[in-house]
Amino acid sequence: MANKKSALKRLRSMGRRQARNQMYKSRARSAIKKARRLIDAGQMGEAHEAVRLAVVALDKAAQKGIIHKNNAARRKSRLMRRLNQAERTT
Repeated sequence: MANKKSALKRLRSMGRRQARNQMYKSRARSAIKKARRLIDAGQMGEAHEAVRLAVVALDKAAQKGIIHKNNAARRKSRLMRRLNQAERTT
């Protein structure tokens, strides 16, 4: 445990930042999972909206520096590719 005042403050602020970061990361992961589940189920109408929300969540996380912008771009690309392949097969 920290002894200095500044170190204690750092611990407190780190905890707040960690909770905020976790929220955005979790939101993005949940949106991706929901979109994949809808794509696999073949519900294309809902899948389009879910993919759009997942892209927004990933962009928001990248904008805040929680995930790297290339990581967000890669995940969006894979999600869109999956959606397009599913549309072609149905």
